[in-house]
Amino acid sequence: MMLLGIVHQLDRINISYAALQMNKDIGLTATAFGFGAGLFSLTTLFLEIPSNYIQLRVGTRLWFTRIMVTWGLAAMAMSLVQGPYSFYFMRFVLGAAEAGFLAGTIFYFRGWLPAGIRGKVLGTFASYAVIAFLLAGPVSTTLMSVFDGSYGLRGWQMMYILEGAPAVLLGVAVFFYLPDHPADAKWLTSDEQQWLNQTLESEYAAQGDRGRETFWDGLKDRRVLMVALLCFFILVTNFGLATWLPQIVKSFGTLSNTEVGWLTSVPYLFAIPAMFLWGRHSDRVGERRWHLISGYLTVAAGFAIAALAPTPVISFIGICIGAVGLYSTFGPFWALPSDFLKAGAAAAGLALVNSGGAVGGFVGPYLMGFLRDHTNGFQASLLVLACSGLSAALVSSYFRSRGATRGAGVPAPTTP
Repeated sequence: MMLLGIVHQLDRINISYAALQMNKDIGLTATAFGFGAGLFSLTTLFLEIPSNYIQLRVGTRLWFTRIMVTWGLAAMAMSLVQGPYSFYFMRFVLGAAEAGFLAGTIFYFRGWLPAGIRGKVLGTFASYAVIAFLLAGPVSTTLMSVFDGSYGLRGWQMMYILEGAPAVLLGVAVFFYLPDHPADAKWLTSDEQQWLNQTLESEYAAQGDRGRETFWDGLKDRRVLMVALLCFFILVTNFGLATWLPQIVKSFGTLSNTEVGWLTSVPYLFAIPAMFLWGRHSDRVGERRWHLISGYLTVAAGFAIAALAPTPVISFIGICIGAVGLYSTFGPFWALPSDFLKAGAAAAGLALVNSGGAVGGFVGPYLMGFLRDHTNGFQASLLVLACSGLSAALVSSYFRSRGATRGAGVPAPTTP
């Protein structure tokens, strides 16, 4: 699942590196680029909930095969864009093809992970995004440089083709190798399967009235709505940063595209251990709220430093601090709705949460591009990311500190 996530994230963010060549080639302003980049996320707003409903009905293996093959083909077709309108159209198609992947993945894990390890495992899984960000800069800019002019295509066109193809191949692999449920997992013994099922069932029962069970319950729970609002602010920051970081770094001085690619990897290099350690700590103390608040306050401080710094070096340090704060919260954040949603409610609730994030994924890149065009710099854009982090901290204060449910009342299997 992490491998699928890495390929998924590469196909979402390689546009930020393509922009170093593509924007000039097809005549995109900063506002037009930000709008098209964000349009991808806005598309998923209308398709997240239907996608998770279908996944609930047909199973993850079959539905993820469809998602990956179609998004891989759409990612490769990004090489065909000729101007702003074809750029908007293909971003819309790519978003429609990909809709449901992240929420569907969290829902899939919901059927495998006891609450006592959920934050750690989801934090580890969520590191796929940071690993993809870490790889995206060097890989994408190298492909653009090495293959520029191959087959009569520009480097950014070849990059789209070469980075989109793995999704199609992995989609075929999913059909043959991804188990829908623990009962389908050949690497688990029958005792382990029984223990896992009993543990999860006992946790659902322990939730009592706090847990929502049906698909429609997941859409009506006010806690889900607050998590969706929180996801909005997170994705404003996440995609605002991911989409514009290469151009922000480029603005620091006379850097080549390859140098930009390597430098943009640095914030994510620091974020990887933070994701794992903070998610594990959240599980160990059984708490989500203060883990979120402290992370988002770090986001606000980091990007405020980046915006107001007197030198590019200090600004870059601020960006690194903001990235560490942001990505450290991913495990506790995705564990939060899983702690109180049951069964079909998790499919709907997680889709609704990701829909809130989809709006943020549009607003962040678009607003940063708009401010870039109207201020001729990135200071105002970075302040937007700081304000978004502060808003996320305020929303996080809504949730009780009770947090994670400790598992389980069911003894572990005695297999060696």
